[in-house]
Amino acid sequence: MILDRQWRTAWLPAIGTALLMVLFCSCRSETNPMDSAKLNEFATRYTAAWCSQNAASVAACFAEDGALQINEGPSSVGRTAIRAAAQGFMTAFPDMVVTMDTLAVDRDRVTYHWTLTGTNTGPGGTGKAVRISGYEEWRMCADGLIAESKGHFDEAEYQRQLKFGVAGGR
Repeated sequence: MILDRQWRTAWLPAIGTALLMVLFCSCRSETNPMDSAKLNEFATRYTAAWCSQNAASVAACFAEDGALQINEGPSSVGRTAIRAAAQGFMTAFPDMVVTMDTLAVDRDRVTYHWTLTGTNTGPGGTGKAVRISGYEEWRMCADGLIAESKGHFDEAEYQRQLKFGVAGGR
């Protein structure tokens, strides 16, 4: 009985600690990396949507309550608002072409790098050619659509190109 009590006093805490470590290590939350092939297919469709001159096809790449933010501006929330934001670019650049430069996937973070080329011939346009590169940071939904996109490009360079064209004014 004394030996049994000594054993419990000496070994039970060690065994308990070991079991907790095993449980902790086996049950820790692992973020499953996103399927890069599926994301690449999605990004290819997203790129085609931007080139389509159909703003609804861009909005369809977002969740119903998805959000698109451009250069720290106010977010366009919901497909109707996203469609309007996309339509603004499509109207300004009727010949707009967006190319996917790279797609970087790091666990649950997706960064979509793009280049937009087009001529600003929409209503009130300058008639100048633009070539601007940027990127979007995506947070994806479980259903494979964009929950949130934070887009970034050089606004000053964009404005300069609208005024002087791609190679002008340097």
